[in-house]
Amino acid sequence: MSLAEPLPAVARPRRRGRAAPYLFVLPALLLFSVFKLYPIGWSFVISLHRTVAGTETFVGLDNYRRLLDDPLLWTALRNTAIVLAVQVPLMLALATALAVALNSTLLRGRPVFRLGFFLPMVTGLVAYGIVFSVLLNKDYGLVNWLLGLVGVDPVPWLTDGLWARISLGLALTWHYTGYNAVILLARLQTVPAELYDAAAVDGAGALAAFRHVTLPGLRPALLLTSVLSTIGTLQLFDEPTVLTGGGPDNATLTIGVYLYRNAFTYADFGYASALAYALTLLIGLLGLVQFRLLGDKS
Repeated sequence: MSLAEPLPAVARPRRRGRAAPYLFVLPALLLFSVFKLYPIGWSFVISLHRTVAGTETFVGLDNYRRLLDDPLLWTALRNTAIVLAVQVPLMLALATALAVALNSTLLRGRPVFRLGFFLPMVTGLVAYGIVFSVLLNKDYGLVNWLLGLVGVDPVPWLTDGLWARISLGLALTWHYTGYNAVILLARLQTVPAELYDAAAVDGAGALAAFRHVTLPGLRPALLLTSVLSTIGTLQLFDEPTVLTGGGPDNATLTIGVYLYRNAFTYADFGYASALAYALTLLIGLLGLVQFRLLGDKS
């Protein structure tokens, strides 16, 4: 066949067939580009500007330099780090114990218990935050009323810095423990029962089997839940906003709340965008650390 001759007609349908998958993906790519990529890119452009006398002025990296000297940002980082270092490990430990209990054949009505522990996750963030703010109210909250029945003085759950942090941790633990337990339970059900039988033959007790069989089997799920919990904690916004408004005295001010304030209270969108990019970088770094520590080392 000469190079000048046209291709056979059969080649055209083949080309159209090769292009068909891209045509099907194209709408999703367009939507992703318009509603994801474009806002992300434009946010970076905004982070290089500052509103001066009602006009956008290019300031380069000044907003990023400002991050280092912002005391409120360091307060928000410290508060977020406290939640990350205390509440998240406690929640994952409870979720692991709950997953093991829900996987036990000794427990009757396991589907009912699994559903019951997962239900808090489907509750709206604002809705359950309002419920906790009512329950923990110092003057007419149900929790203080119950404590009063046993002679305990009212606890300033939401008006004292320490107790406000504890209240925030309690709310987060109630809402997310069951969700993480379900993820761990799904992974736990893939661990072969033969491994536990072999451990029992070797004389391993319940604790030894948990340490040498259950925990290694749960490693991928623990990695997933720890990464998701870290991302959620660093983006924490709804609960502190509804429960305490970031107070008292910025005791529950998180990075998410501070970012929102700069954007929609102070209308400092350039600095808020810089905060968003710094937060993204922090999430990425912590994710890499977690993959190093908990990832498969084989």
